[in-house]
Amino acid sequence: MKFIKGALCGALAILFITGLVSCGLKVKDEGKAGEALGRETEEKLEKLGNLIDRNYLGEVDSESLQSGIYEGYLSGLDDPYSVYYDEENTKKLLESTSGEYEGIGTLLSQDKETGVIVLSRVYEGSPAEKAGLKDGDILYKVAGKDVSGRDLNEIVTDVKGKHGTGVDITVLRGEHSEEITVTVIREKIEYPTVESRMLENGLGYIQILEFDAVTYDQYRKAYEELKGQGMKGMVVDLRNNPGGSLSIVCQILDTILPEGLIVYTEDKNGERQEIKSDGEHKLDIPLTVLVNEYSASASEIFAGAVQDYGQGKIVGMKTYGKGVVQQLFDLKDGTCVKLTISEYFTPKGRQINGKGVTPDVEVQYEQNPSDPEADNQLDKAIEVLEEACD
Repeated sequence: MKFIKGALCGALAILFITGLVSCGLKVKDEGKAGEALGRETEEKLEKLGNLIDRNYLGEVDSESLQSGIYEGYLSGLDDPYSVYYDEENTKKLLESTSGEYEGIGTLLSQDKETGVIVLSRVYEGSPAEKAGLKDGDILYKVAGKDVSGRDLNEIVTDVKGKHGTGVDITVLRGEHSEEITVTVIREKIEYPTVESRMLENGLGYIQILEFDAVTYDQYRKAYEELKGQGMKGMVVDLRNNPGGSLSIVCQILDTILPEGLIVYTEDKNGERQEIKSDGEHKLDIPLTVLVNEYSASASEIFAGAVQDYGQGKIVGMKTYGKGVVQQLFDLKDGTCVKLTISEYFTPKGRQINGKGVTPDVEVQYEQNPSDPEADNQLDKAIEVLEEACD
């Protein structure tokens, strides 16, 4: 199987709370965030503003400057996972974590050198597929406007739209670049975060791309379908999975693990919170879990818990080592901030942050130029699983 590197740093937990985050603006105690704010800071910002007004050659966007102040304030924490999101990026963040959007159901990719945009994937059953679009089509026009050379993010925004509305899509197809225009009626699209198939010898394969709000239902559907086909053992592929929702990964683990602790977290005050499995749906077939150096966060919770209970073998390479939890705070003005609030530990108390999960069977991925579909890591996971099934 040919796989693509995923983003490295998916959020572990996205929790929403109302109210404005207090940054301690009036607090002057040592080590408090409020120490960074005060009259001296205000005076310096005023000086910078005057310098820009008098001397800066380009145009000034006051909203961008203000956003930059907030972004810089959070960046001072020196924590790559604590981030300020402006209105536009807040909308994108909420959409990405929900696992749903309104659009036509295609994955677009752009060549960095030529700027050409390709429909790299048309999702099965999507409005795009229904309209006749195909994998490999070159995107030429959206709503009659040439997209050549335009930024991919802008194009994605144009393609998306309100459920029930139509958009004209023009593509170039085949070696003769046949020009084809179709009208696609946008629908509510659910990101496919789970892929599955039956392997040989009654072994099932489930790949989880990330843990979003839609992932649990997709996983259960895939599992039940494979079980209905007589699955005797299962490979769960978490390679390149950047993480996602803490609650979703624990829901899935609750269908795999025996009764007991799944994961626990500790905050800055040492307060501990535990999430447990009831053991009612413990997996009754052999399991292997595939991981690599890009498996992070919720993926590591999954692998660590399975390994601690001996519920299955972990195969691949040592994971990324992101063992901290983020919480999303709504600032009530269309923006939000994501802060690291706690650290998580495996059922046996193993610390993952900065350490990762070491597989039971280590195997480095080796690319086979003569066979792009070859996957030596998956082959090893199957071998281990077959031994467990004997």
